Order: sequence, then C-alpha cells, then structure tokens
Amino acid sequence: MTAQGPVATPAAGDCGPVLKERGQREVFCGLTGIIWMHRKMQDAFFLVVGSRTCAHLLQSAAGVMIFAEPRFATAIMEERDLAGLADANEELDRIVDQLLARRPEIKTLFLVGSCPSEVIKLDLAKAAQRLSVKHGGAVRILNYSGSGIETTFTEGEDACLAALVPEMPIPPAGAPANLLVVGALPDIVEDQFRRLFDAIGIAPVGFLPERAVADLPAVGPDTRYLLAQPFLGATGQALDERGAQRIDALFPFGIEGTSDWLSAAAEAFGIDRAHVEAVLAPYRQRGETALAHHRERLAGRTIFFMPDSQLELPLARFLSREMGMVLTEVGTPFLHARHMAQELAALPAGVTISEGQDVDRQLDRVRAVRADLTVCGLGLANPLEAEGLSTKWAIELVFSPIHGFDQAGDLAELFARPLRRRDMLRI
Repeated sequence: MTAQGPVATPAAGDCGPVLKERGQREVFCGLTGIIWMHRKMQDAFFLVVGSRTCAHLLQSAAGVMIFAEPRFATAIMEERDLAGLADANEELDRIVDQLLARRPEIKTLFLVGSCPSEVIKLDLAKAAQRLSVKHGGAVRILNYSGSGIETTFTEGEDACLAALVPEMPIPPAGAPANLLVVGALPDIVEDQFRRLFDAIGIAPVGFLPERAVADLPAVGPDTRYLLAQPFLGATGQALDERGAQRIDALFPFGIEGTSDWLSAAAEAFGIDRAHVEAVLAPYRQRGETALAHHRERLAGRTIFFMPDSQLELPLARFLSREMGMVLTEVGTPFLHARHMAQELAALPAGVTISEGQDVDRQLDRVRAVRADLTVCGLGLANPLEAEGLSTKWAIELVFSPIHGFDQAGDLAELFARPLRRRDMLRI
C-alpha cells in the first residue's frame, strides 16, 4: 500500500486551500455509533453481523455489565462462516428468529454490516427484505453498514439515519410546513430545543431520530430541516431526495452557533426577528455567563485538531470566535463543502484546514507546532501525552451533551479541563 501525499484544493470562505491527505487512518469504525443510537431509539435493536472483535468493541465502549440486557448484540461470524462452510444467510435467519422470539417488544431491527460481513459479500439489504416478509411486518427490519472499511465512527450514525429516511411517512394533504431536526441528541438537549422552538412559535417540530422509531415524523416538499450534527451528509442527501429543504446555518455549538441555528429556522418560517431576539436574549445571557468562567484559561491558547469526528470545524469556530483560542490546524475526516460553507466562512483567515488523514504526516505537524492542546483519537492521546503534549479525546465530544445555550459552558469546560490539569502539574 502506498500513501498519497497531501494535495491542496480551494476552500470556501477565506481559509485558503484545504490540505487533502490520503494515507494511514487512526479512527474508530462506524459500529461505535450504536452506543449512543441504541440509547436514543428506545424501541430499536441493533444486531451487528460481525466477528468477536466487533462484539468486544461494543461491550468495551458501552461498559455493559454481564447481567444487563442491552438493545444491541453481535451475530458472531465463525471461521466456518468466513470459509463458506456454512450458509451465512441461514445462520442469520436463525439468530434473528431467536432474537425476535425472545424480545417481542422490538419494533425496529437494524442489521448492521461490519468488516467481516463486507469481506464475504453478505448482502444484508436482501436479508432485511427477506426477514421483513418472513416476520409479516410485525417488526421493521432495516440495514446499514458500520464497517470500518467504509465508515468512521460518526458516519455510522449517518448511515443509520439515512436508512430510516425511506421509512418516514408522507405528510397528509394540506398539512402545514413542518420543521425536522436531524441528528441524535441527548434527551436533555432535545427537550431544551423543543421548548425553544415552542417559545419562538415554530410548529410542528419533529426529530430524527425520535425516541421511538415507530413515531417517525413525516417528510415531504413542505419540510424544512436543520442539521444538528455536521456529519450527516448521506442523511441530508436522502432528505433532499424526498423534497425536504435544508436550512443553512451554523451548527448549534456555543452562543453564536446556537443563536444562528435557531434564528435561521425562525426566518425560514417567517417569524418576526424582534420576537426571536426577545426569546433568545435570556438564554444567550445565561450561556455567556457560563463561558466567561473559562475564557481566561482558553484565550490565547493554541489548539490543533486532528481529524476524527467531523465536529472539528464548528468546534474550532466556537473556540476561536467565542473563547479566543488560536487555531493552528483544523483537520476533519471529510469536508462537506455545502453543509460547512458557513462554518468555513466563520473561521479566521489563513488557518490550515486538512481533510482526510495521513497519521505520520499529521503527527509531524503536531510535534512541530506543539500546540497548547491537541484534539485527537484515543489511540494517539497517550503517546502524545508522553511527549509532553496536552490532549483532548475527540470521542468525548461526541458522547457529551454539548449542543445549545445551556451546554455552552460544559463545552468550554471540556477544553479547559486538560489545560487546567497541565497548569496544576507544572505548579
């Protein structure tokens, strides 16, 4: 295998060219998204068709106790399956039959592809269709790929939600225009946004995913949607194909991003700007008070983002514009130019943006810059810490509630904490 060197291509906004890198990657696979998706969709079950390694990954990431009964599992492919000595489809049918007999409360079953199932070309789309017919519509059976060959860990959520879009109902004739918020959010954040949309006067509002997959909201040409997560390119495309229209806005991280996100929705629904400002003012003030506690520690500090989750650009914008941090490089696994146009335009001129990964080249730049804080994957954090660099685990930013006004202070705290720890050790 040969690694391709970096290639510079133009970017939107004033950030200059994007450094495109294609080489060795260091990132979790798309199966990781099951950990937060199964908690969100409370009537769904995720059955990974994979190896013992897949099972160990999910057990470790979720911290599942041996007596717990989570809503995910792994149909483990043994050597005889991989060698073609057993009919993988018959084995899968048998496992699904056993699962549904034991767990009749399951309303949606996701068959999730992995590296092993991809390697032997097991067609899970056909399996889902076959099993749906077999079980007579009592359970919705869908499929998507979480294979590390094809996806990074947040792209697993994207593939899952994109698989749900064809299942969403069509709005009835004469139904009013509706708003759809797209992206899995912690329940506390979702509830806060529901209250804000209600106070602004936007209704009806649906979320994808809803807490019950059986209650999927309708989508059609009169649907306007807001992306709550920046890694939902496939889901956005699927919604576009259903006729829905994306509301272009910054992502709801920090005071600025959340204000822009909500205001853009209000504008799309023709709501008076003065009313929106009056509703948001106390929330902005409360968020600003929370940010002030961390600004002194973060202002002027340098930060380097390695590509990991696709959250990097909006988080860099938040840290630069609201917390005064200095961006040395902002890497992202994939740069969706249309979804990220406003985020790119909001970054300071001249900051280095990189797309994709070539671990060795990027580590060389990390060591050359020696930023005050490096945001990276778990596998790189300890080695960099051993070299005297302060790091932040990128995956923690995905698992933590960080959207919206009330979480702005918590978001800043996630970056301030490792710097505070380093400062205390130096004392």
